Amino acid sequence: MPLLATGEITTYYEFEAAPQRSALLLSNSLGTDLSMWDPQAVQFAKHFSLLRYDTRGHGRSSVPPGPYRIEQMSRDVIELLDGLKLDRVHFCGLSMGGMVGQWLALHAPERLLSLVLADTTAKSDDEDFWNGHIRTALEKGMDFVVPGFVEGWFTEAFRSKCPGSVERIAAVFRSVSPEGFAACCAALREMDQSADTAKISVPTQVVYGKYDPATPPAESKFLLHSIAGSEELQLDGAHLSNIEATDAFTKGVIDFLLRHD
Repeated sequence: MPLLATGEITTYYEFEAAPQRSALLLSNSLGTDLSMWDPQAVQFAKHFSLLRYDTRGHGRSSVPPGPYRIEQMSRDVIELLDGLKLDRVHFCGLSMGGMVGQWLALHAPERLLSLVLADTTAKSDDEDFWNGHIRTALEKGMDFVVPGFVEGWFTEAFRSKCPGSVERIAAVFRSVSPEGFAACCAALREMDQSADTAKISVPTQVVYGKYDPATPPAESKFLLHSIAGSEELQLDGAHLSNIEATDAFTKGVIDFLLRHD
């Protein structure tokens, strides 16, 4: 099992190395693991060396005591790249993964070839929302957290049409450590990069589902307006647009990445 021990954590990752190809690093959302990228993996691997990992507190990565910070989670990425001897990568992060991507673009831009920010925000300012989910996870368990998230992550039409896809994500979410989930919620609660996003100079694509209630389109519009030269990809879907609008997401992201490869 590919594990990288760095300091306080052990990171689980999967790396499909392809000689002469740039690396593409995928960063998962809150409540998921690297399997959330399964709909894209085959197509992405045709063009890039594909690196996926489980964010701390999730999947098969370790769960150090929280609360966490976005900076910690971002430095985990740098340590992973250092451990695999990857100088620069394309980066695609969704939701929480996109918050990590923003930090990297601001504080370690030399490590990025390009940046895809999907269904994410520069500022998460609903303290009561996060505190409520932290309490529920720690006091009652993940079974009581998952339904509300899943309802917002997919449109009603998709939930009706593709219940298997929805259940696969829900099952992963239920398996997440309550402590890891709560620690990441704390990081999202405190995260505010909105004053600095205009400093991002890495080629950036902003992807969003136009029916996303978790990070509404206005949050993506803020990123588009503040990051000079950023490109827009609007999709028919809600929060996990890579799953609900798989084909359009995959093609749009590949097209962008290849232009900046």
